[in-house]
Amino acid sequence: MALQGPIPVTYAMVFPHGCYVVGTVEPVKDFDASTNGRFVQSRDKQTGELVWQVAVMDGDPTLKPAQKTVAVKILAPVQPVPPAPIQGLPFTPVEFDGITVTPYVNGNGRLAYSIKVREMRAPHQAAQAKAGKDAA
Repeated sequence: MALQGPIPVTYAMVFPHGCYVVGTVEPVKDFDASTNGRFVQSRDKQTGELVWQVAVMDGDPTLKPAQKTVAVKILAPVQPVPPAPIQGLPFTPVEFDGITVTPYVNGNGRLAYSIKVREMRAPHQAAQAKAGKDAA
């Protein structure tokens, strides 16, 4: 089978209605390497990069409340910083690049997905940068 390991997807495939940061970016604990009193941060098995995690709320209005918040893992050498909050909004909009999903069976025997990304940024940042270059 051609598909092995994480499956590359686009932001629009995962979050067609957008998503919003609702938590802080935190290191993911490596439960095998950590011991009592000694925290070891997890590293990605494919890249060796440090793994960070942030909770986001999916903007899809059809989701049940329990399905709205998902954890996104970010692979980065240093702790990523979420985009700046936007005045007047209760949550900060965010987009991700370099997204992969890995399907797995969760503790309830249901299909679930682990979402890993390479970059976290403000929405439309790339489009705004391109527009600025085109105007110059």
